[in-house]
Amino acid sequence: MLTILVLLSLAYGLDGADVVLSCSLIEEGGGMGMGMGGMMGGSTFKRTPSTLVFRDLVGNDDLSPELVTPYNPPETPNADDLIFELMLSSVQIPNADSLLHADCNEQEVFCEISSYVPHGADPESAPAHFIGSVQLGGGGLSLTLVLQTLSSNTVESDTPPLLQSKLKLPLSQSGTLMTEVVFVVFSRVPSMMAPIGSDVVLDCGFRQKDSIHGQDVALEWRLQYRGNGHKILEMKARATETEVGSDVLVKQEGTSAEADLLVRDGNASLTLRRLKVTDEGTYICTVGSGEFQTQQVVQLHIKQPPRVTLSEDKLIFQDETPQKLSCHCHRYYPLDVQVEWLSQLASAEEPVSFSKESSLSSHRQHSDGTYSLSSYLILRPDEHPPGTVVTCRVSHTALETHRDASLTVDRLEPKTAFWTIVLMLAISLVFLYQAFKSVAS
Repeated sequence: MLTILVLLSLAYGLDGADVVLSCSLIEEGGGMGMGMGGMMGGSTFKRTPSTLVFRDLVGNDDLSPELVTPYNPPETPNADDLIFELMLSSVQIPNADSLLHADCNEQEVFCEISSYVPHGADPESAPAHFIGSVQLGGGGLSLTLVLQTLSSNTVESDTPPLLQSKLKLPLSQSGTLMTEVVFVVFSRVPSMMAPIGSDVVLDCGFRQKDSIHGQDVALEWRLQYRGNGHKILEMKARATETEVGSDVLVKQEGTSAEADLLVRDGNASLTLRRLKVTDEGTYICTVGSGEFQTQQVVQLHIKQPPRVTLSEDKLIFQDETPQKLSCHCHRYYPLDVQVEWLSQLASAEEPVSFSKESSLSSHRQHSDGTYSLSSYLILRPDEHPPGTVVTCRVSHTALETHRDASLTVDRLEPKTAFWTIVLMLAISLVFLYQAFKSVAS
């Protein structure tokens, strides 16, 4: 899945750690469709096993020697091998160390490569371009890289270079296809959760080799949800000698991106304010600069935990009549919620579940998109004697742990009940007497 290595300075003249990924070269013509941000869309594709080598990704100062193993290129170059060797040059990959430590953190790495044609370029002309998508599993770093092949005279050789059998491109002496990263769009947080009413920043950025001062940088954010999509922000920005200019073509209320950060720092992040349920979905960040354009996908999940209350603060049995207790789950999102009833006698060490004897209302949806639900339990005095603690336990995806609402059962003894009634009658008579006396005077 993921191999981490250090190229030996003596043998290769390099001074950093490389990351080697098992990849797939994607071509049209059968197989499985692709599902990673920034790559081709469509129906079916052919997958060919390949290897992606990030050269000199992390400096040796950040490494522990026992965490890495030497990289050994093929002893005999093979024209059928697909080994993409990436030179990062002036393009820095943010959070690159997360790729280096992915194996130790038990994170799967997804990697795909396909052909790419820059805007206005001739597909048959040199250099060739490829687009690579690399994503850490579990919501980690996500990269979409534009790779440009290095010219054959960059690789010193006394013999004609070996051509890769599928791509018909010259290979290095070690049998790799030499490329450099010329453009990258990334997200360090491609999946996130946020509650209703909060503000959130969707992370997206880009880096480019040899960018031209004053060149337009185009940014577009789209929201896709359940098959429907629309543009929520579109802008073009450029830096002059004295200031940053921008043209905002589309801007949905409550959204913003900073033109100055876009052109100076490569920060294409989108700010969403006062989140609503309708803000949930798949956000597509597309950045274009010069001849290159690619994208990242950021998933936003809205989570609102339920507020849990009981219909009674106290439950007192006056006789053998059963009583109904309600547990209300207020304004949660998304829909799924689990309600469990527990009863623990004063003498018991563990509670007993009474959920099978409960009933549920239907979900009620509010105008803000949140839901409410109620659960009902009939309590009988012979099953819940005084001192019994009755608990409504609610679990929801927005809660790190379950949320409880509890009360303690009590019982009003007959004698106590009699004198309570007498006292209430006496108070009522005194009140009526005072009222009558006031009217008479």
